[in-house]
Amino acid sequence: MNSRHPHEPDDRCATVMVASSAGGIESLKALLGGLDAGLRAAVLVAQHLRRSRETRIVNILSPHTTLRVKLAEEGEYPTAGNVYIAPPDHHLCVETGGVLALSKGDWVNFARPAADPLFASASKSYGPLLIACVLTGTDGDGARGVKVVKSRGGIVIVEDPATAAFRGMPKAAIETGQVDFVCPADEIAPLVKELVERACNA
Repeated sequence: MNSRHPHEPDDRCATVMVASSAGGIESLKALLGGLDAGLRAAVLVAQHLRRSRETRIVNILSPHTTLRVKLAEEGEYPTAGNVYIAPPDHHLCVETGGVLALSKGDWVNFARPAADPLFASASKSYGPLLIACVLTGTDGDGARGVKVVKSRGGIVIVEDPATAAFRGMPKAAIETGQVDFVCPADEIAPLVKELVERACNA
C-alpha cells in the first residue's frame, strides 16, 4: 500500500480514468502501451472482470507498458506513472482527498467493477483535471459517469465505435452528447499525453 498522505504533493497534475468491458484487454494494451513511466498522471481502470476466479490482468498488461500496473488497494493514494485496476467483484471509487476505496456495493450496469461509480466519484475529487476514457464494451456502462465528469469540467475520450471490438459502451457514451474526442484505440494514448501535458502547463 502507498503510505503517502493524501495531501502531500506529487508530480501528478491530472488523473486518467479508463472504462472497458468486452474486448477491453486489447484496447487497454494499446492505450497503456502508448503511455510511458514519465506520464504525470495516475491511471485508474475499471475493466469488467469475472468474479469467480483470481484475475491475471496485471500480468497480462504489464509487459505492454512501462507504467507500473497493480490492483488497487483500499486507502491507497494514486501517484503519477502508476496504473490502478479495480480488483474482481469490487467497485473502485475515489473518496474526498483522492484516496482510493473499494466497494462491494450493488452491481451497476450488471457489473462490479463498473465505470459509473469510478467516474462519478473521481469527478468530485479531480474536477477539470480528470480525463475519462471509455473503451470497447457491450453495454452502456460509463454513460452516466461521463455526464458527471463533464458537469465538473473534465474531459471525455471515447474509442471510435467503428473500430471498437464491441460498440455498446462507446456508442452509449457518445449518445450522451458529452464527449470531447472520438478516436481509434491506438490514437487515444497520444491524445492523453497531450492533454496531461496541457494540464501540467496550465
